[in-house]
Parts: sequence; structure tokens; C-alpha cells
Amino acid sequence: MRTAQYLGDHRVAAVEAEPAAPEAGDVQIRVAYTGLCGTDLHIVHGDMDGRVRRPLAFGHEMSGIVAAVGAGVTAVHPGQHVTVMPLSWDGTCPACRAGHEHICQNLDFVGIDSPGSLQELWTVPERIVIPVPESAPLRQMALVEPVAVAVHDVRRSELRGGDRVLVIGGGPIGLLIATVARHRGAEVVVSEVDASRRGQAAELGFDVIDPAGEDPVAAVERWTEGAGADVVFEVSGAAAALRSATSFAKVRGTLVIVAIHPVPREIDVQRVFWRELRLLGARVYERADFEEAIGLVAAGVIPAERLITDVVPLEETQEAFARLESGQAMKVLVDVAGAAL
Repeated sequence: MRTAQYLGDHRVAAVEAEPAAPEAGDVQIRVAYTGLCGTDLHIVHGDMDGRVRRPLAFGHEMSGIVAAVGAGVTAVHPGQHVTVMPLSWDGTCPACRAGHEHICQNLDFVGIDSPGSLQELWTVPERIVIPVPESAPLRQMALVEPVAVAVHDVRRSELRGGDRVLVIGGGPIGLLIATVARHRGAEVVVSEVDASRRGQAAELGFDVIDPAGEDPVAAVERWTEGAGADVVFEVSGAAAALRSATSFAKVRGTLVIVAIHPVPREIDVQRVFWRELRLLGARVYERADFEEAIGLVAAGVIPAERLITDVVPLEETQEAFARLESGQAMKVLVDVAGAAL
């Protein structure tokens, strides 16, 4: 089969490999599409070399069709359209025993810590395979994983209809959070430094702030009549954005840290104290988030086709990262199957 593998030293190559046959409890999936995200970009940059083995077929945002199943598999069958919730937990650590398997203390994030979906035939445990509607295009279903991230982030925030929500960072996850929050009845503003991404957010119907061209704190105060936002999502991953994030929240407002910060960052704890702010982390997702995400994509709540800006063949995965890094692309998909599906 064909696979795209990270080889180290910023190199990704399309190579031939032998597929793993499904053993008892396994499902083999013929991958249709794999989405590329910021974490994948960190892998290619070498930022995660201390964690990932090489060579590695990576990727974790995907859709596909069940090709074969191992003994004892009952949840899915060959020919069924599926996606994968790429989390494998041990079930024995304190977090798992407390019911928080998705943030297992020994979590295997499939596609990072173990082989992922940039391969034509991908074999994974049955428990992480989730059926999707066959009426929905497989390329749209490849967005389920990042939508599940957004669903989890919004659920963690406990926002309510009518809340005023500021999303700092207008990349793919930021716009998905904004979309899910709006669907829940919130009034949403997106703050983004990049003009192209501000334009994309505006095209999706969001009011936008250019934090480089105007005072964003003053803009939020005008919008909220001096109160501040009910919920602030920090999605940019920028140190300056995190430092200022507490300035936007109302008294007893909520700040949700979504972005992955590679190093410890400063945050205005005095403001947290002064306004009795609630500071939350939001990491990955749970099964219910995935199931809700599937419904949102299938129902058209998520503007999937407008978010998918590039689709490239497997052999051009390396080049796709240059497009992703430029900031001009929103969601890049790798057509893993090519003409096979």
C-alpha cells in the first residue's frame, strides 16, 4: 500500500509499506481523506521528535470505509463509512478510573504516538472506530475530528444562549469554535491578526477584530457595553495573545485555553483574581463530542466545503505542509485513496 511517512529532518515521503492485518478486535479501514493540522505541522518541523518514532505514518483527522474486521468485531462491518476517534487509553490510571479516559495519564494519541491515517489501509482497535452517515460525503466527514475539538471546547466553557463570546485566533479550530458557539446561540466575535483569515471569518458571517490595527480591549468593551465577554477562547497559541486574554473577560467570565503552547507562558493572574475569572483547559474530546460533531457536519451546520481550501494527492503531502504553513489555506485534506474510492 501507499503511505506518507515522516522521516525526520523536516522530510515527508510517499513510500510503499505492508498493511497491518486486523487481529481480533481490530478494524482495517481503507482511508479516503486525511486532514492536516497544526499538530502535524509540529511533527514535520521536528518539534515532537522526542515523542514520535521515525519513520511514522502520521495523521489523525480522517474518513474512510471499513475494508476488513478481525474476530469478534460487531460494531462495524466491511463497506461501512467510518471515522476514528484517535485516542487509546490504558483504563487503569487515576484519570481513567475517574472517568476521564480521554485525558488518560498514559494516553496514546493515535497518529502521533502510534501509526496514523496517512496510509491506504489503517488498522485500529474497534473501540475507537465510529460509523458516519453514508449520505454525507467522505471529504466532509474528514472534518469530524477538528469539529469534535470545537464541540468539546464549547461544552467545557458552559456558555449559554445569548452569551457574548470572543475567539482569539481565526484559524480552522478558531472558526469551528465560533461556528459551534453561534449554533448554541452565542453572539461571537473573532480576533485575528492575519487579513486573509479575517476575511474568511467575515465571509462566514462573524464580526472580526484586527488586533494589530485597533485596540482590541476597547473594541470588546464597546461591543459588550463595558462589561467584557462572557467567554474568551484563546486559540492562537501566541504568547502576547495569552497575556492579554484575561483583559477581555467580564467579571466572573470564563477563559478557555485551547491552543497548544509549546512552552510555559505568562498570564495575568492579577486580572484572574481581580475579576474572579474562571480559567479552563480544554484538551481533545470525548465520545459524545465526536457523535455530536458527526451530526453537525452531516446536517450542514459546519460549512465544510468552505473550510476545505485544498485537496492534494498522497504524493504531495510534503508540499501541502508549505501551503498549510503559509496561513493561506484553511483546511488541507490529503486524498489518500486517490482513484481507489
